[in-house]
Amino acid sequence: MHGSHDHGPGDVNAKNERRMGLAALITGGFMFVEVAGGIAADSLALIADAGHMLTDFASLALAWFAFRLARRPADWKRTYGFDRFQVLIAFTNGLALFVIAGWIVYEAIERLMGTPHVDGGIMVGVAIAGLLVNIVAFWLLRGADRENLNVRGAAIHVLGDVLGSVAALVAGAVILMTGWMPIDPLLSLLVAVIIVRSGWHVVAASAHILLEGAPKELDTRDIAPDLVANVPGVDAVHHVHVWSITQSRRMVTLHAVIGEAQDIDAVVQGIKARLKTAFNLDHATVEIERGACADAETKAARA
Repeated sequence: MHGSHDHGPGDVNAKNERRMGLAALITGGFMFVEVAGGIAADSLALIADAGHMLTDFASLALAWFAFRLARRPADWKRTYGFDRFQVLIAFTNGLALFVIAGWIVYEAIERLMGTPHVDGGIMVGVAIAGLLVNIVAFWLLRGADRENLNVRGAAIHVLGDVLGSVAALVAGAVILMTGWMPIDPLLSLLVAVIIVRSGWHVVAASAHILLEGAPKELDTRDIAPDLVANVPGVDAVHHVHVWSITQSRRMVTLHAVIGEAQDIDAVVQGIKARLKTAFNLDHATVEIERGACADAETKAARA
């Protein structure tokens, strides 16, 4: 006996899509200004932030495309629809953060071994403008669904840009006041460390979903004894599998053993209701058994 098989994309938040698109536009537009400013000032902090903004633009554009794609209905090839594309993009964005951080570290070490001259005035001017642009982009994403991994991954990218702009602003101010050039690559290293730390959280969370892991706040070992204790007619529960399509789309399948006199429909309804109220699992596929597990008999026949 199975539950409903409506595997459509669910409710895709149009606000997420709109805010992601706006953030991509303003980030991509200012990137060219920062590249020009970084070259003119010979500042690694600005060039590193511009490189980060380039990947941010690509990441935000892909994230926007993921929301658009998630609107498409499920088909015979992709029976769960396109929702998980958002998670795949979040995972890719997280890996991109590691690459960016590695490039910044390499360039910073190169500059620490040399004595580049940096124009602090240009740095300060471009950094202030960049900070304002990044704050607007971050504000746009903060107004979206914060629990969505796609939004979180994009927001971390933009937050890295905010920190990069702050680092460039501080470095430019120090250079203007003291003439101490090493502050530029040193603050770039600090930004790289923050980017790696943030990227790790996105990669870990998205990889867990892609590997069909159970939601981290749910202990699947509690489900079987809970159903036996709280759903009349259920004698045993096994083969419990819980995973997520996205953070908001959770799935569960299980086998339930019931007595010969029990009404199947009533038991299935009871199991689904308990899964919803106790574990926040609203898409369940339940296989009812009145004796030996069919899977166990199949395995025994093959042995």
